[in-house]
Amino acid sequence: MSKPTSEPTREPWMRGTHAELDALRRGVLHALEHAEEDLERWVAPLSQQACFARPLGLPSVAFHLRHMARSLDRLLTYAEDRMLDEHQLAQLGTEMHPGTLAEVLQEARQGLQRARQRVVAFQPLEYELKRGIGRQRLPTTVGGLLVHCAEHTQRHAGQMVTTAKIVQQEESQRA
Repeated sequence: MSKPTSEPTREPWMRGTHAELDALRRGVLHALEHAEEDLERWVAPLSQQACFARPLGLPSVAFHLRHMARSLDRLLTYAEDRMLDEHQLAQLGTEMHPGTLAEVLQEARQGLQRARQRVVAFQPLEYELKRGIGRQRLPTTVGGLLVHCAEHTQRHAGQMVTTAKIVQQEESQRA
C-alpha cells in the first residue's frame, strides 16, 4: 500500500495515496484510514471509564469501535461470497459487552487493517457480481458492499468522535 505523500493534516482522500487503485477501492481505503485516524486522535487518549461511558444513553465509544471492526468483517465476508462462520455469528450482539480500552483499541485497529487488505484484493471486474446478505441472502453486489463498508464505517466513526467529545467534556468538568 502507498504511503501518504502530503502533510499529515490533510484528510486521506486529499493526500494522493493509493493512486495505483481504481477510484472505488481507493475511496474505501481512504474512508477506513480516516476512521483509524479519528480513532487515534479522539479515542486513544480516552480513559477506560470514558471509552465505555454511555452519555445520554448513547452507545459507548467502545461499541462503535467494535461495531466498525466486526461489521467490516461481516460485510467483506459477504462480498467474498461466503457465509458468516461460527465465530462471526457468536460475536453478533456482543458489541456492547464490557472489556478494556486496550482490547477494544486492538480489535478496532486490527479490524481496520484486515479490512484494508481485503478491500485491495477485489478487482473492478468483480464489482457487478451479485452477492447476498445474511440468511435471507438479500440482494446486493460486490461494489455495493464495498461502498457500504466505507459509508457505514464513516457513520460510526462520526458517532464515535461525537461521543468521545461528550465524554471528554464531562471528564474535564468533573476535574
